Amino acid sequence: MTRPSAVLFDCDGVLADTEGTVNRLVAEDLSLRGWPMDGVEARETFLGLALPDMVPLIEARCGPLPRGWGRMLSARIATRLSVGVDAMPGAVAAVMVVHAAGIPVACASNSSRIELAIKLPALGLHEVFLDRAFSFEDVARPKPWPDLWIAAARACGAAPRDCVVVEDSLAGVRSARAAGCRVLGLAHPGEGDGLAAAGAQVFRAMAELPGLLGLQEAW
Repeated sequence: MTRPSAVLFDCDGVLADTEGTVNRLVAEDLSLRGWPMDGVEARETFLGLALPDMVPLIEARCGPLPRGWGRMLSARIATRLSVGVDAMPGAVAAVMVVHAAGIPVACASNSSRIELAIKLPALGLHEVFLDRAFSFEDVARPKPWPDLWIAAARACGAAPRDCVVVEDSLAGVRSARAAGCRVLGLAHPGEGDGLAAAGAQVFRAMAELPGLLGLQEAW
């Protein structure tokens, strides 16, 4: 692989092992509103979607949501995550290898600002990403639109076509491809076909990332 001008990371499921916690909280909230589900069903229904894009799906089943529902749910998630955030295996080390190689990095997530502000410091990555961490609230349109990746590439001083994106969701892969980025799709167990069909090069563990970027010696 040609050395990228920047590497742009999704957060949940790529850097932070938070999808289980977030999906359980979503499931708890919606079950109380008359849409019974568990965390697995919440993941299957909403994977890769930002809160604004979840609202129409929820209101079609549950009726109008309270004003400020998204902010309240984000605050609840942030409170739960403040107890602790686990990293995806190999993720922090992989980011540090890329950073040490002098390749600019950024994070682009469909999380809210308050959630992202908890996750990255908890992983010890705040000083790596600094002002190159973007939530859906920082752009006009969340994934699957390309806005987040375009903003992340710009923050790194790079053209999207010269960037590599690391994603684990179909919406994320589609948005990165729409931005013109090359995409490495982190496939969780039992997944991968959809990511490949959407245009990602599939890999299975974050420990593989430096090698995929041509940084084997640094790793």
